Amino acid sequence: MHARRTQLRTLERLKDRADFLKIQNKGQKWVSHGLILQTLSYDSPQRRVGFTVSKKVDKSAVKRNRIKRRLRAVAADILPLYARASQDYVLVGRKGSIDRPYKALCNDLKWCLGKLDLLAEQNSVAEEGKREDA
Repeated sequence: MHARRTQLRTLERLKDRADFLKIQNKGQKWVSHGLILQTLSYDSPQRRVGFTVSKKVDKSAVKRNRIKRRLRAVAADILPLYARASQDYVLVGRKGSIDRPYKALCNDLKWCLGKLDLLAEQNSVAEEGKREDA
């Protein structure tokens, strides 16, 4: 299931280094095979999301950028449907992110959300989908 265009608008991008450091130092973190999810509560109804892949993962900028593109696609498909609002999310790429199948990366993100108790209630997700179909 993919997010609709209107659902994608609920994702705002994190761009300031200070925001990334605040989430890293004060937030929660869960590690999966394909990615690391860091999160922190935020005082807004929107979800904010950021992406990072360090040089430790791969020295090649081309490969790091490919990992970031994959993480952006996963976040666009999963976060509007399954993640709670009023949270900041940072997806950190890992070495396995580049070769891991896309569906497995999506499942990794859902698994991390579940482990951190940040899955949106399924009823609200279903209602949101119904409203947009009308």
